[in-house]
Amino acid sequence: MKKTILTLIVGLTLISCSTQNTVKEEGTKVIEKFITAVEDLDIESLENLLDDNYINTGPNFGDSVEKTATLENWKFNIDNLYKSIDFNKSQIVTLQIPKGENKGEWISNLAELNIVYKNGEQACVWTNTIYQIENNKITKSITFYNEGDVYQQLGYMLVKEEIFS
Repeated sequence: MKKTILTLIVGLTLISCSTQNTVKEEGTKVIEKFITAVEDLDIESLENLLDDNYINTGPNFGDSVEKTATLENWKFNIDNLYKSIDFNKSQIVTLQIPKGENKGEWISNLAELNIVYKNGEQACVWTNTIYQIENNKITKSITFYNEGDVYQQLGYMLVKEEIFS
C-alpha cells in the first residue's frame, strides 16, 4: 500500500512538472518567434503572435498601447526608421506568477539590441521585455530600456525646456 501511494505521488509530481515544462517550452517558442519577427521586420508575423487583447507598457511610466496601435507604430518604424534590429546576447527566462493581477506565465527576454536606422545611424541598447503568454499568444508586454542612452548615441542632448525659453 505504501509503495502504491508513493508511486502515485511520484507519478503525479512528474506529470505536473512535465506539464509546466511543456507550457514553458511553448511560451519560450512564442518569444523566439517574436524576436525573429522583429529581426526580420516582419509585421505580419508580429500581428499573428499578439493576442487580440494585447497591451504593451513601457518604457516610460504611463506608456501603454493596445494591439492596433502597437502594430501601427511597428509599421511606421519599419517603413520609415529601422533598417535592421539585431538581438545579441539574448537570454530568455520563464516564470510563473501564481496569483494577483499579473497571474500567469511570463517570459523575460534580456538582450543587447543593435539598431541600424535608415539614415545610417546606429544605437546599441540593453532591453528587458517581459511577456505574458496565454494560448500561445502574447497578451501583455512590459519593456524596459534607457531611452536617454539611445538619444545620446544618436547625438541628441536632453535639456530642460525652460533653458530655451
